[in-house]
Amino acid sequence: MSDQVRRYRTIFISDIHLGTRGCQAEFLLDFLKQTDAETIFLVGDIVDGWRLKRSWYWPQSHNDVVQKLLRKARKGARLVYVPGNHDEVLRQYTGVHFGGVEVVNDYIHETADGRRLLVMHGDAFDGIVLYAKWLALMGDWAYNLALTANTWFNRARRSLGFGYWSISAFLKDRVKNAVQFIDNFERAVAEEARRRQVDGVVCGHIHKAEMRMIGDVLYINDGDWVESCTALVEHFDGRLELINWAEIHNLSMLDRRSPKRRAEDPEVGIAA
Repeated sequence: MSDQVRRYRTIFISDIHLGTRGCQAEFLLDFLKQTDAETIFLVGDIVDGWRLKRSWYWPQSHNDVVQKLLRKARKGARLVYVPGNHDEVLRQYTGVHFGGVEVVNDYIHETADGRRLLVMHGDAFDGIVLYAKWLALMGDWAYNLALTANTWFNRARRSLGFGYWSISAFLKDRVKNAVQFIDNFERAVAEEARRRQVDGVVCGHIHKAEMRMIGDVLYINDGDWVESCTALVEHFDGRLELINWAEIHNLSMLDRRSPKRRAEDPEVGIAA
């Protein structure tokens, strides 16, 4: 991986889920070390309060993520925190600044090329979370079980010299009901942006990075840091780009392996 820092006007990250074993904190630290921005939006579920209430899990790497973000704020970056459902306790502090971090319920961001984007977590448009929280908590338990399996699976892959691959993200793309839920969620969020008379929306919540037009609204989901390890960045000319950091990291790892090992690796051909 190059030591050169990538500089952006704005970075959007969400669904880190610090406090859970599924959090890919090392990938995020790698991303934060190699990127900088004038403004960083934390688009909800940064800390997983649901999980921490049941059992405490906070390794050094999770603390390092928090310290790295606060260090960026001290160096002049603007940090805007939009709480999600897993860190909803922070919603009672809307309008308050904590150590250089602004807490807001949602935010309208104007890009360098003049587009107005509504930034929000998106859980308000998830009917399960809104109307049947007990069912959402049960789903959260099953989801974390899948993430635990994903963690062990990827440890085995790393020991064999392969890169990161998400089981849960793979299944989510192929289960009919999940696909229909995601489509409904995206359209509901886009409709809210249309109602607010903005050009687009940036959200998180469903852990599926996406950027597409829904009618006349630009829908963007910046993904997560438990499955896909993705972020949305705004370049200084206003251009928006989804970055898959796990993929970049995997390619970098392949580049450092021997030519013989790379030639034997079937994933190299797929990536090409």
